[in-house]
Amino acid sequence: MSLPIAITGTGAVSPAGWGVAVLMKVLLSGEKITPVILERMSGETPVRTPVFRVPSEGATTPKFARLRRTSPISKFAAAAAAEALGTERLAEIAVGNLRVGVIYTLTNGCVNYSNRFYGESLADPAMASPILFPETVFNAPSSHLSAMIGSIAPNDTLIGDSAGFFTGVDLAIEWIERGDVDGCLVISAEEIDWLSAEGLRYYSRNYVPSEGAAAIYLESGTGPMKLLRLPDPVSLAANSRLQAAQKVRERLAPIDDGRTLFIDSRAGIPRYDQPETAAWADWSGPRWSPKTVLGEGMGVSAALQTVAAVAALESGNFQQAVITATGGNQQAAGMLLGI
Repeated sequence: MSLPIAITGTGAVSPAGWGVAVLMKVLLSGEKITPVILERMSGETPVRTPVFRVPSEGATTPKFARLRRTSPISKFAAAAAAEALGTERLAEIAVGNLRVGVIYTLTNGCVNYSNRFYGESLADPAMASPILFPETVFNAPSSHLSAMIGSIAPNDTLIGDSAGFFTGVDLAIEWIERGDVDGCLVISAEEIDWLSAEGLRYYSRNYVPSEGAAAIYLESGTGPMKLLRLPDPVSLAANSRLQAAQKVRERLAPIDDGRTLFIDSRAGIPRYDQPETAAWADWSGPRWSPKTVLGEGMGVSAALQTVAAVAALESGNFQQAVITATGGNQQAAGMLLGI
């Protein structure tokens, strides 16, 4: 990074509820979230999958015409984005005084509408609704976001594994340093669908799939929340997951002094948690594993970890926070934040 970069806004929607405050309340209290059962019929046999859904109560999705017919993923993203930007920035964007880029990262995308559209196509192609098709593409949520906030700055969607959010942050920094934008919203969101939920459980029956959104707003500046280090990710094509996790730690080089919070991507599944468990086995400082509370959110998980890290630093209880994610099939990555 050639310029100092600060995180000056965050937003979240999670199985804990709508907003950063309720997310932190659940993470700090250790409160258990009650799963709901996603059910579909396979012939005459019901298939039931426990999942963590975003509660409908307390929804903060902004009122915007294009969001009326969108799938949940776009509504989650819009709510998190609005919280991260805040009313003052939204007003500045609307009058053309602030160029805000949008970078959206995800793994599954708009699976609800894809299910509906292709289900209709298979049942009766003549009756498949063309209205649904635009909502099946990966970049639909980011398009809605730019339209909602009135931004004509760059907009991009990146598809990756659960560590892809850090690549989105890296691209945002590039845009800021190049002068393409005044600031950049980096956001990730996912929604629950039977196909992805059941697919995840082939890896482990103990995984609980989840959904939600998280956003951070980045701009050039020295504070109050500084992005201190964002090393290159480590590819899983040439490294085992353990080797990748170890290299991420080496590149981040956090100080284990009791004032640095470590937020990892462990989900409480020993077989898949092993790389981060082993790579950080001697870590003696405070350590959080949000996925053990929020479930496996796939693309959105690292974004929620980052929002939690920023909120923890804002509390004044820590000087730095290190966030890591060891993805499923592409990369391991992380970043270091400080005040």
